[in-house]
Amino acid sequence: MKKIDAGIGTSSSKVILIGEHSVVYGQPAIAMPVPAARTVTETTSCHGAIQLHCVFYDGILSEGPDKIAGLKKMIPATLKVLHQPDENLALSIDSTIPVERGMGSSAATAISVVRSLFDYFKTPLDQKTLLRLVAVSEKCCHGNPSGLDAAAASSSRPIYFTREKGFDWIKQTLRSCLVIADTGLKGETKKAVAVMKQRLTQGSSVRSQIEKLGVLALHARDALESAKEEQFGHILLDAHHLLRGLGVSHPFLDHLVHTAMTGGAIGAKMTGGGCGGCMIALVHDEQRAKHLADKLMHAGALQTWIQPFDG
Repeated sequence: MKKIDAGIGTSSSKVILIGEHSVVYGQPAIAMPVPAARTVTETTSCHGAIQLHCVFYDGILSEGPDKIAGLKKMIPATLKVLHQPDENLALSIDSTIPVERGMGSSAATAISVVRSLFDYFKTPLDQKTLLRLVAVSEKCCHGNPSGLDAAAASSSRPIYFTREKGFDWIKQTLRSCLVIADTGLKGETKKAVAVMKQRLTQGSSVRSQIEKLGVLALHARDALESAKEEQFGHILLDAHHLLRGLGVSHPFLDHLVHTAMTGGAIGAKMTGGGCGGCMIALVHDEQRAKHLADKLMHAGALQTWIQPFDG
């Protein structure tokens, strides 16, 4: 229950359905919000300097470590937009989103914080302002982010993205479920990006694989909008095989994908930066999703989430 004079802000996590890595080279990507894992921030009043209470830090915001550098910059920027003083607030962050797994943990935290501050000061918040403020934090965390994480985590439906044209919302019609499984291994995006760059110097075959991922993303959008579950499942598995061939998967991710495909999934793939992190699997309904989630846990997954496409 919301406390009196408290501001509450929430955010979903997100997964990339298709297009990780290839999006860097101009190809489209599709991401979707995952409310099954989320972050909640509560803002209340206190006396003196702004306080932050979260798993990474508990104390005065301005004295926090580099790990919260994005919040140290974004929170004062948000208060400036709200025309409020940089003091007398306590922010408590609670999250079920694992860190460094490709599920948009940093973006979700920033979204929930901005939303909680606007809620605390009873000020309407539009999407453009939200994403602009979240970008302040994301630039500290990721250098030059595309904005895809924040746009997907703050959305209510899948997003189609290209670097050239930006974001477009997908009117998806699937009624199936997504099972997300955490390997327990931190994703190594920088390593995976370096592997891709190095492979691109080895010949045109890598460029061809990247272009194939782009074509798959185009077909994936059509499948989502036309309720073509079987086609979408095949696309996911084809994308995983391409990503594995490009060297950005991980043996444990491959193991979980195999477990999913032999356990009733329509399709499965790694998601996010790779070399660890999470995998996703498409199943027909929630009952089968629960069955597959159990299989993935027995196969060594650290945790799983079930996210219906229509919810």
